[in-house]
Amino acid sequence: MARPVFRRRLALAALLFAGVAVATIVVTRAADRLALWRIVHEKCVPDEKTNGSPAPCESVDISSGEDNGVAILKDIVGVAQFLAIPTRRITGIEASEILDPSAPNYWRAAWAARGAMETRLGKPLPREAVGLAINSSRARSQDQLHIHIDCLSPDIRATLGAHLGEISTDWRALAFDLKGRRYDARRVDSADLADVAPFRLLADGDPSASGAMADETLVAIGATFETGPGFILLADRADPNAGVFAHGEDLLDHSCAIVK
Repeated sequence: MARPVFRRRLALAALLFAGVAVATIVVTRAADRLALWRIVHEKCVPDEKTNGSPAPCESVDISSGEDNGVAILKDIVGVAQFLAIPTRRITGIEASEILDPSAPNYWRAAWAARGAMETRLGKPLPREAVGLAINSSRARSQDQLHIHIDCLSPDIRATLGAHLGEISTDWRALAFDLKGRRYDARRVDSADLADVAPFRLLADGDPSASGAMADETLVAIGATFETGPGFILLADRADPNAGVFAHGEDLLDHSCAIVK
């Protein structure tokens, strides 16, 4: 699976943190790269254990233990963007433990969090309007694994919809660009990602990817195929020498124009 690379978009913002009332953050490159971890580990999880109310997170699920839990946190960027964050310390897409067959399904938890998006937006969302993305290690400002959950850009939805029949169950390069990048894509037939392991599908689909996961970006987009509900998985790889850093979050739209 040969994978081209794309230009990085740098998001510069101020870190907001104001005690237990804060429910959102945005991070600059110079800020604490463990800010997400500290919020989840020092505030959300203790509040969930003590009070059954995981402030400042939207929710915390540690029903299978803290090492297997996931927190959902509203990001200050976007009207309805949330982050799915493990409640154990995991650096990011390059972490070997996410490929373990016993690893929690963070993608399933991220997809389930679209309900929180709908609450924010005040309306239901078709599955084709929602995307999940994890950036490469070279295109992130935080060193705690987190999956972005947000609206899909309207142009991305339209383009993928027009080419839906061309996407197979094997990884193949798309015949068209998305935001200037030629992603690799495959489909998975699943209603909620409960029976899918996107990280392992990426690593297993390309031997070179499994040894260079730090350079990978991975996106899951809701879809409806002729056979039923599913997802389109998109992957791209960074090439720092070319000034490209694999930022799959670019396919999301933090303004949620798609609902308008």
